[in-house]
Formats: sequence, C-alpha cells, structure tokens
Amino acid sequence: MARSFIIDTDTASDDAVALLMALRHPDVVVEAITVVAGNVELEQGTRNALYTVELSGSDVPVYRGSTAPLRRDLVVAQFFHGKDGLGDQGYPEPRGQAAEGDAVDVLIRTIRENPGIVLVTLGPLTNIARALQQAPDLVALVGRCVVMGGAACTVGNVTPAAEYNVWVDPDAARLVLRSGLPIELVGWELCRGPATLSEDEMEEVRGIGTDLARFAIDCNTSALAAARLQSREPGLPLPDPVAMAIAIDPNICTRRSRHYVDVEVESDLTRGMTVVDQLDVADDERNAAIWEAVIATDRTVEVCWEIDVPAWKDLLRAALR
Repeated sequence: MARSFIIDTDTASDDAVALLMALRHPDVVVEAITVVAGNVELEQGTRNALYTVELSGSDVPVYRGSTAPLRRDLVVAQFFHGKDGLGDQGYPEPRGQAAEGDAVDVLIRTIRENPGIVLVTLGPLTNIARALQQAPDLVALVGRCVVMGGAACTVGNVTPAAEYNVWVDPDAARLVLRSGLPIELVGWELCRGPATLSEDEMEEVRGIGTDLARFAIDCNTSALAAARLQSREPGLPLPDPVAMAIAIDPNICTRRSRHYVDVEVESDLTRGMTVVDQLDVADDERNAAIWEAVIATDRTVEVCWEIDVPAWKDLLRAALR
C-alpha cells in the first residue's frame, strides 16, 4: 500500500538526491514538496526542486516557503554546495513553475487531509515551526516526522558543536523538537565514514548509465570537495539521502532510542547544538527547573544512532536505475 509523504527541503545537491529517492520509490506518494531557505536562498532552492522533480518524471507540486529563519539572518551554504546549490554544473532552468500558495499553508492543509502522513525535513525547520505555531493539531496527525538535522552527541559540521540545518534556525528547531511530533532524528554523523560513497561506489553509480545516476554524482561535485576539505571524509557524504532512506525503510536505522532533545539558542559558542539527554538525567528531580518546559509532557525524540550501510546504499542505487 502506498504511503503519503510530504517533504520540506532547502534544495541543494544532497537534497536533490533525497528527492529522487522518494519520487522514484514505488510505494511512496509525495503529496507536495515545500521549500525553505537554507543551503541556498528560497528562489534558488525552489528552482532546484523544480528541476529535480522534472528530472524524475514527476509532476508533484513545489511550493515556496520561508525566506529566512524565525528571528535570525539567513546564512547560506553555497561554500559547500556551489553557487547554484547543485555543484555549478550549468543545469538549465526548469520548465515548470512553483505552485500557487505558501508552503506553510500547504503543510497544514496536506497534513490535515492525510492523517498519518510521513513528514520528511531536509533543511532548516522554519516552515515546520511556523506551521505548528498556526496549527498545533498537526502534532497528532503526523504519522512519522523524519528530521535530517543535528549532531547527536558528536561534532558539528558548521561549528564544533552544531549541524547546519539546526544551527541556521535553532529557534525553529527547538520549537519543533519540543512540539511532541513523532520525530526520528537523523544526525549528520550517520552519513560519515563507511556510509560515504567511495570513489569506486561513485563510479558504480555513474555506471548505472541513467541521467538520474549521473546527476546524483555530478551535482555533488562541490559537496565532495568541501567535505574532503572540511571534515576529511573518505568519500561523498549524503546526509539527506540517508535520512530519506530511513523514511522509506525504517529498518535501515539499526539502533535507536528515545530521549529528551533540546537545542541551544542563546550561546554564540554552542548555538544550534542538539543536546541529547542520553542518560535520561532530565527525569532527575534535581534537574526539573532546567527541563521543565520539555518534560511537562512526553516530548521525547527517537534518535537514530546506527544504520545498515549496505542497505542504505542499495536503496540509493535502486532509485537511480
């Protein structure tokens, strides 16, 4: 039976591959794609989403959303993804146009019309936070909320403490993580090390011979170079596709556990840090004053700690054939 997805994205290179995975999967129906400013500014992210949708052969509607974080200036990641977000490969302008309507309104309407829908977030959580502010009832209507974001008890990729999606709009991330949504947190660390695509694996993907396979590797040219420089990765890290793989097949996450998770919003040093209560000390009465806003109700988050690396790569290859 087909499952309904709605995907919120700041479409750059790894987002585009994640979109292809969902759009090409036989038992996933993507109801809408909503775009948020993040990796690139909103208009560029919208163009990239439209181009990816056309490349996949889909006609799913794409909607513009938030142009900036809730209360901070936008800091884009073009240093990582290229000026156009797709590795500056010179891709043509999409033929289609963004659909009429604001992404936040579309999120509210689509979730209400599809109870149990899977919400997948690939960028800053600004659109999701705004939707929850307007429609708190969405919490009970989402079946799963798979969030690519954060760095669970590990180093960050934009600061020593924080992952980019959460760092860009930590206020939105805090609101969403405290909301009670059924969140599955997929941190950037899960795409690292053996989960990266090696040179041989990238050639294997390219060797599939489809336009989609070539696009998946070529649009990540800038990301590959940046990752080698920034975090000395052994191959190409693809955080958004890893999150999408878990959204499509939850068994790809092989170790998970529930914890209180909060986000630092005040400190310059640790802004955007995802603080995971891994030892469940928040239940200790001595910490009640610190965690009162979080532990008033069951607002725990399911944190994914490990993945089945071969299974995630198999799912990627299948989408590109």
